[in-house]
Formats: sequence, C-alpha cells, structure tokens
Amino acid sequence: MTLHLSRTHRALAVSVGMATITALAVLPGTASAVPTGGAATKAAPAAASPSLSYVVNLRKGYGHTDRVRRAVEAAGGTVVQSYDRIGVIVVHSADPGFATAMRAVRGVESAGATRTAPLPAQTTTDVGTPKALTAEEVRAATAGAAAGEDPLEPLQWDLKAIKADKAHEKTLGSSEVTVGVIDTGVDDTHPDIAPNFDRAKSVSCIGGTPDTSDGAWRPFTTGGSPHGTHVAGEIAAAKNGVGVTGVAPGVKVAAIKVSTQGGSFFYTEAVVCGFMWAADHGIDVTNNSYYTDPWYFNCKTDPDQKALVEAITRASRYAESQGTVNVAAAGNESYDLAADSITDPASPNDSTPGDRVVDPSECFDIPTQLPGVVTVAATGAKGLKSSFSNYGLGVVDVAAPGGDSTAYQPPQAPATSGLILGPVPGGKWAYMAGTSMATPHVVGVAALLKSAHPHAPAWKIKELLKEGADATVCPDPYDIDGDGKVDAVCEGGRHHSGFYGAGVVNALRAVR
Repeated sequence: MTLHLSRTHRALAVSVGMATITALAVLPGTASAVPTGGAATKAAPAAASPSLSYVVNLRKGYGHTDRVRRAVEAAGGTVVQSYDRIGVIVVHSADPGFATAMRAVRGVESAGATRTAPLPAQTTTDVGTPKALTAEEVRAATAGAAAGEDPLEPLQWDLKAIKADKAHEKTLGSSEVTVGVIDTGVDDTHPDIAPNFDRAKSVSCIGGTPDTSDGAWRPFTTGGSPHGTHVAGEIAAAKNGVGVTGVAPGVKVAAIKVSTQGGSFFYTEAVVCGFMWAADHGIDVTNNSYYTDPWYFNCKTDPDQKALVEAITRASRYAESQGTVNVAAAGNESYDLAADSITDPASPNDSTPGDRVVDPSECFDIPTQLPGVVTVAATGAKGLKSSFSNYGLGVVDVAAPGGDSTAYQPPQAPATSGLILGPVPGGKWAYMAGTSMATPHVVGVAALLKSAHPHAPAWKIKELLKEGADATVCPDPYDIDGDGKVDAVCEGGRHHSGFYGAGVVNALRAVR
C-alpha cells in the first residue's frame, strides 16, 4: 500500500486503488522575570509580535485561580475564558515569552501555545472530498426502497453491516438522548436533520468561548465544511420518508462547532470549550472525528504540547464525570498506534511541518488516545479494516463501517459505492469515507444503548458497547489491494485485536 504524504496538513493513508476518492485539499522566547511570591512581571512584547492563543493549567486543587489571572495580565496576557471546574484558563498574548513566564508562576501546572501561527489562523478524519449523489442515483435508489425504508436507505450498506436496520424494527432511540457533534458545524435546515436537531444545546466554541447566537453552530457560508453535517446525519438522520436513515434516528443531535473558518483547524481552546459545553448541557454522547491541531502527536516532553494534552484531558474527563460518553476517530494514515515509533511528517500543520519520529505511547493523538475516550477504527463493505484506517492493539476499542475503495471492498447490491452515504449542506446527500464516518456509527449505537439504559453512567455504556460488539477475526494475511504484500499486521485474538478492538459494533444487540 502506498502512503501519500502530499498534504502539508495531515498525510492521508490513501491506497493507489482509492483513485475514486479525490485527495482532500486543505490549508495547510525569552522568559519574563518572576519576583518573589510567584507573580510574573509584565514584559514588553517584541515589536509586531503576533498574538497567539494559550492554555494555562492550574495545579490540582485549582485554588489559585485569582492569583494566576493576575499573573496572566502581568505577563502580557488577556484572559479569554476561565474553566474553573477543571483549572484551565484560555489566554491571548502577543508576548513570545508568555508561556515560559507562566510556567514559573506558583499554582501553574503547565502552560503552552495552542498554535504556531498567528490568530486567527482541516484535520477531520475523512478521506477525500464528498462524492455527490446524482439525480439518477437518487431516482434508482428511491424506486428500490422497500416499505418502511427511507428513499436512499437501499444504498446504506453500512446500516445492515451493524444490524441497525433490524434494530429500527424494535426502536429508533429516545428523544430524551442528545448526541453532540463536536465538529465543523451542522446544517440544521437539512430535511434529514431538522426533525431531530436540538437548537438549545447547540453552540459555536471557536476561539474557546461559547457563542449561542442563532445559527452560530452552522458551517461557515464561505469555506464551510460538509463534514459535521454528514456526521450528524449518520448518527441521527430522521426516519421521515426523506433521504437517508441514521443509526439512531429517534435521538436528538446538537452541533458543537469547534473548527476555524477556511482552514478548519481544531485548536485546543475550542475543543476544551466543546467538551465543557457537552458536560454542562446534558449531552449524552459526543462524536469527535478530528484531531487537535497543530500537532498530530502531542509529546509531553515538549512544554507546549504537554499543556495541550493536559487541558483536553481535563475537559474530556470532566465531561465523562458528568455522564458523557466521548467517542473519537482513530485516524486515516494506516498507522499502527501501538508501534514503538511513528514518523509524523505533518506537524505543526499551521506553519512549517517537518518529519519527526515519535513514540505513540508517549506522544498522543488527541482526543483519540486520551484516557476514557472510545477509539474507533474503520471497516469497509466486506468487513475488513479499511485500507486507510489507523489501528493498534490496546488502542482501538471497537470498529464500525467507515467505507473503503469500491475496488477493495465492494458492497452487495443494490448499494453501489463502498463509501458512506450521508447528508451534506444545501439539502443534498454525498458519499464520504474515513474513520470520521466510522465514529458516528459507534456514537449512534451508544445513543441506542443510552436510550435503553437512561440512568447508566458513561462507563457502563462504554462497557455495554464493547460487550455487544461482534468479535472479528484478524485477517491473515491482510493484503487489501491484492498485490501479494502484507499491508498491515493485525495483532491479538478473536475477542480483542489491533484492527477491530472488541469487534464491530452491533446496533441490534444494543436495543435487545
């Protein structure tokens, strides 16, 4: 399998046979003096220094918030948002020595820049640009729909792969359950999404502060991404005689927009805001089909990257403590996340990336590798690991349909594409592929589990998710393109492996 490294943002593991999927085009100090008592002395910023965003993490106990805020101002920073419940402060500063100064302040655990490019500056885990459904394909699918199916459901091989079609005969899920799509925004006017959309729990978290103004949660009009809308539809597209059907078409879906305009970067301050919003607004499950910019892997030996890991870990753990199940995509580089080392060619992706060798047990893809997060690998229409999907024994928890090249894993008729069909902005539908598309299938099953067990804590839903998965045998060998060469090695046994974790999720078992 050929690994293409042509992007400056995030290298996609797209096999040669994936030619039907177009490559996704995306955008690519001196310490201040610290006097006795721990307050930082304000240093004059260098001439024309750009303003950057930072996170400042307080030491356990979080009893120094006021003192640290004063130190932030003294060091040339401006507090943007303070999350006192987890001891994280979001700051803007034009002083290049700001983080260094804050690390010396009494009560500060860590501090670091969340980006390497000036404010304001796509790291979603999908492969290629959406392939729009043609009018002819819509007519053909509609004509073939059986009684009780939505018009485009015959093209959704992925629903049958996890027995969601059978689950829907028992329940569509509860409207008391809400899923939060932490992503690029959701088009709530789409006819497949509007019936289940929860406006009251939707928000934009760009910049690290919640914005609840009407429509702030939608994709940007200019340069907006269809990603979040597609994900939301995969989870909860209504069974209403229109378009496609979601895995849990009876639950509610909320948009938590965290990506910037144009480049659609997912920066730490926005992701922290997203998890905190979910925790405080009754979100039962979050979908995280992205990685946090600008570092693919965040190494705790680097003071900036260490601070980013700490901030998002605190936020995601807080969300779980409030009952939220957090689910994240494993990524599309065909990386073995349990390997001794990985070469990361794409970080930092908001300035000048360069090759660096990292140990994925010490340098983390966040939120994918955070403790407590359910990590999802992708499978294709034949049930094999998708050619692009990351994997790793002890890292991947479960697997779900994320699509693959039709040349590798063609679906059974009447489905015609090996990719995943879902809604996109403007009232349309399109095919997409990636671990981004696998994750919402797991989220949908988790939402069905929460519907069946409304009082179950997050840990129990995660346990049931794994217990209910279909154990999947490792392919031996794994030669997805049939060229006689092994493309990846699946470690583990039938009940837990690097390719599939505990197995492929099963929606029918969830509703039983």
